This record gives sequence, structure tokens and C-alpha cells, in this order.
Amino acid sequence: MAEVIVHRLDAIVVGGGGAGLYAALELARHPDLDVAVLSKLHPLRSHTGAAQGGIGAALGHAEEDRPEWHMFDTVKGGDYLADQDAVEILCTEAVEIVYELERLGLPFDRTPDGRIEQRVRAGGHTRNFGEAPLARTCFAADRTGQMILHTLYQQCLRHGVRFFDEFQAVDLIVEDGACRGVVAWELRTGDVHLFTAAAVLLATGGWGRIYRLTTNAVSLTGDGAAIAWRRGIPLEDMEFFQFHPTGIHRLGILLSEAARGEGVYLRNGAGERFMERYAPGMMELAPRDIVSRAIYREIAAGRGGGPARDCVFLDFRHVPEEVRRVRLPEVVELVQTYLGLDPGRDLIPVHPTAHYAVGGIPTDVWGRVVRDERNTVLPGLYAAGECACVSVHGANRLGTNSLIDILVFGRRAGRDMARHAREAGVPATPRRAAHDAAAPLEDLRRRRGPESAAQLRHELQAVMQEHVSVFRTANGLRRALDVIHGLQDRYARVGLGDRSQVFNQELQEAWEVGCLLDVAEATTVAALTREESRGVHYREDFPRRDDAAWLKHTLLTRTASREYRVRFKPVVVTRFPPRERVY
Repeated sequence: MAEVIVHRLDAIVVGGGGAGLYAALELARHPDLDVAVLSKLHPLRSHTGAAQGGIGAALGHAEEDRPEWHMFDTVKGGDYLADQDAVEILCTEAVEIVYELERLGLPFDRTPDGRIEQRVRAGGHTRNFGEAPLARTCFAADRTGQMILHTLYQQCLRHGVRFFDEFQAVDLIVEDGACRGVVAWELRTGDVHLFTAAAVLLATGGWGRIYRLTTNAVSLTGDGAAIAWRRGIPLEDMEFFQFHPTGIHRLGILLSEAARGEGVYLRNGAGERFMERYAPGMMELAPRDIVSRAIYREIAAGRGGGPARDCVFLDFRHVPEEVRRVRLPEVVELVQTYLGLDPGRDLIPVHPTAHYAVGGIPTDVWGRVVRDERNTVLPGLYAAGECACVSVHGANRLGTNSLIDILVFGRRAGRDMARHAREAGVPATPRRAAHDAAAPLEDLRRRRGPESAAQLRHELQAVMQEHVSVFRTANGLRRALDVIHGLQDRYARVGLGDRSQVFNQELQEAWEVGCLLDVAEATTVAALTREESRGVHYREDFPRRDDAAWLKHTLLTRTASREYRVRFKPVVVTRFPPRERVY
């Protein structure tokens, strides 16, 4: 690497999506603090922009609604594994967040009398503790995530936040039991940058790229989770990875749940609305894990559609053209662009696709990273968004709760980071840390081995898609783990054709494959550990939920090569004791 460049800051945010930008905005409200956002993309290209459906919040405009009903739906939707103290914060502060975003300039759709409009229905959201579906989704057409990014980015610029775009974070600086900063590689120059800071936030998003079919952008490679795991920080509930039921068939591109919220049906190859067999009360608006398993079962029973009978269909044909045009413009555009079909006339082939990392870096309700089952805080290190596990989603995330999660806990992390930065002060610069972190990257750049990082990624995605998907078994998981270990051995022999320092994308992609291997390993080991079925984790060899043995969180640490320590943390139950999950 060319040079080590040192920066001293009060707080550094790694990741320019919704969680990172909201945290940065909160920090920037304190003019005495020096704050920066470090991102491997331009913030407006962050994956938050792909969120189409909307934000769940119990505003209660169109009909009576209460945050406690939202809380109940979230706890039930997460199959009772969510920590209910955190869920109560999520659902209570969601209302305040929506109104604050409105004041910051987010262009929500409006009712005729000027109030924020809420979409008619969203999967798993009900009124009066399960009585009937209700409107809870605040939205800006089907581009809500994009509007959030633009709104928060503009406000960050207004408040003087500095941005380091196209910087790849590669390591944390952890000394004397505290986080002292982060090391990053600048893609444009090849230089290594040492960001010394009192508070560091990881807001790096998910890792859907461990799967072959995914809604995730190519940038979602689990960087933050992998960096933390390599530093001995446990990962929580990694066995839970949500598949979205309606990805474009064979492409995986997301067709938003907003479509089903606007009344679009799911039909099998025989034309039946098959969800009445699996969730007669909620039909297409059952939680995503239930709908995804139903689709797989329809296909396995020979009731799939298409030439290979390996998909089902979204049926828009009865939905008014104005609804499709005004409320679902991006969904319609995606269908037309990638399939050449007209939703007003054609059935749209879909199949479940890897969508959301439910587990991640364990935190408390202020975003502070914890390092054990006793919730011992690692001073100076925070996490928020999809890379974090607070745990508000439990074993399955409800639609519309992802955006409110990143906003509520991104804002809370920013507030506590400001407090910590003032109390702790900027630490001394540990210059050796940059050289130590840069050495593996430099070694990777110079390698001339016979293995291809792209081929390793392809093989990883294939085995994860086959064995660590919607349905799992012990034999399949062991097979996947053996393959992952073999790929890790081969990764040590990866060779690069491009050895330049400037914009070396081959180097970046090879480094990301190392992260994918780490988070895939953690996901598979955790899935082997949990011998029950709960939410998105379905073990065919343990098909029932087992509260007596498994109403607890898993905390996984890699102690040595292929040796793991699994600890357990109790679930926080406050208002809603576990009961059967029926829709």
C-alpha cells in the first residue's frame, strides 16, 4: 500500500445507508464534535435505496392504531424470539421518527386532507392484537428507501458532516478493551487511512451475497460483521436469514411486499390462490417466512408454474391501473425491464429470494456493541442497521420494520456516541494498527496463486442456496460447512491478475469474498446449533418450535480455526408470553 494517512475524529460512521446517515446527523447536531462518514459507495448508492414498501408506524390516521399493537405484531412475527424491551422502543419511537422525517423534507404520499398516507395492508400487521389487517405503512410511492437516503444525506451536508466515499473499512482498532478507531483502504489511491476516534459505528448492511439468488446489491458482503468476528466479537442469531417470497424468478430482484399490500394475489400453476391452505386469515399478507415456505411446498407438490413448474405468480390483473401507476411505479418498471411483461395483462413469475440478515453484531438498545451473554459493553464501538442485532426482529422480520429499525437505532446510536465522545475524548493514535491491518490486504494484492476469488464466490453461493436456504437439515448443513472450510483453504491460494494500487476492483472483490466466507461459516454453524424450527430457520429434522430448550439467543465466536464457542442469552419477555404463532 502506498501510504498511511492518519485522521483524528470524535466519531466515525462506517456505512452511508439509513442507519449511518441518521447517526451522523444526530452527531452533527453537536457542532463541537468532528464527525465523518466512511463508505465504500457514495451514500446515495447505499442499499437502503432499494427498500420499496415503506415504514411501519402506528400513526392511526386512517383507522385506530396503537404502538402496542405494532409491538405485538412484531413480537409474534418474530416467533417470540425478539427482545420485547427493544421492540417497545422500536414501535413507540417509530411514530416520532416518521414525523421527524416529514419535517426534514421526506415527501410522503398524502391523503386528500393532507395527512401522511398509510398503505392499506402489510404482511403480518394487524389491529387490536390480531383482529384484522390494518393500514400502518407510511410510504413515498414504492421508493421510500430512496427518499430516506436523499433526505438524510441532504441534512448531513447541511450540518457539515464530512464524507469519505469509496473507502473500504478493513479492520477495527481495539486496544485495552475499547475500540479506538477503524482502518480503511482508499480505492482511488490505494492508500491506507487510520481513523482514530472516540466512537465508531458499524452500519455496513447485510450479507445476502452469500446466496446465489438474492435481492441484495453486490456490495452487501458482510464486511462489518466479518471485521467484528475476526476481532473476537460474537455474532448473535446468525442462523436466521430471511427469504423474501417475491423475487423475480431466476433473477432474485425484489418485487416489493407493497404489491401484495395493494391487493396483488399469489397464484400457483393451476391458478389457485394457494395461501388459503397455509394462512387462511392473512392469505398473501402472512409473514414472509410463512409465505416463502408455502411457495416451496406448492412447487414441491407439483403445483408450480412456468415451463419447469418451478415458480408461482403475482397476479396484478385485477388491481386498478391507477394504483399500479401511482403506488407501484417501481415494481411495474422492474417487471417491464427485466421480464418484458405487462402486470396489467400478464402473470408475473416469482420465487423466494435471499433478502435480509436477521442476526448480526449484538448490541444494546443504544447501539453499543456487547461482547458476551451478560451484555458487557465494548466501549467505543457501536452497530446499527442490518449488520446489528438488537434484537427487534427475533426469528423473522415483518415487512416495513427494516426501515424503522435502521432509523430508530441509528438515531439512538448517534445520540449515545455523542455522549461517549465527550466523556472519553479522542484516543491516542496507535500507528502500528494501520500497518498491521494493511498487511493482509497487501499480501492479497501481491498473490499469484491458482485460485479465482470469483469461482470461490460462485461455489459458496451454490452450496448456501442448496443447503442453508428456506429448508435445512443437519446433513445438508454439515455438507455446507465442509464445503465452506474447503473454500477457506483455497482462499489462501487466491491469485490476482491486477496488482495495481489505483481503483483495484479485483482486490476489493477478493477481499469481500473473504468476508462472505466468514459470515457464511457463522450462519451455517449457528444453523447447525439451533435444533428447532422458528421463524425463518426451518429444520426439517426438527420441525417444531421448542420454547423449553431454545427460547434463547445464540452468541457465536470463532476461537480458533474451525473451533467455535456458542453461548446463549435469554430473550427479554415483558408483555407478551410466547404462544402458538397462527395466522
